[in-house]
Amino acid sequence: MIVCQCRVVTDREVDAALSDGARTVGAVCRATGAAQDCGSCIFTVKALVCQHQDHERALLEVDGAAS
Repeated sequence: MIVCQCRVVTDREVDAALSDGARTVGAVCRATGAAQDCGSCIFTVKALVCQHQDHERALLEVDGAAS
């Protein structure tokens, strides 16, 4: 899916930036070029960053782990 129409940035490019260590919306935008023109894609970029963070948190949770 194209996330940023202005720079033709895809969700795969956003995922790649997140996998390469980008942890914030700003870092993803700098790495991909998204949201550099009109900015209408910023909410989609933010949603993808949040989904990535939720996924990482889920991987760290262990059911029934002793605390």
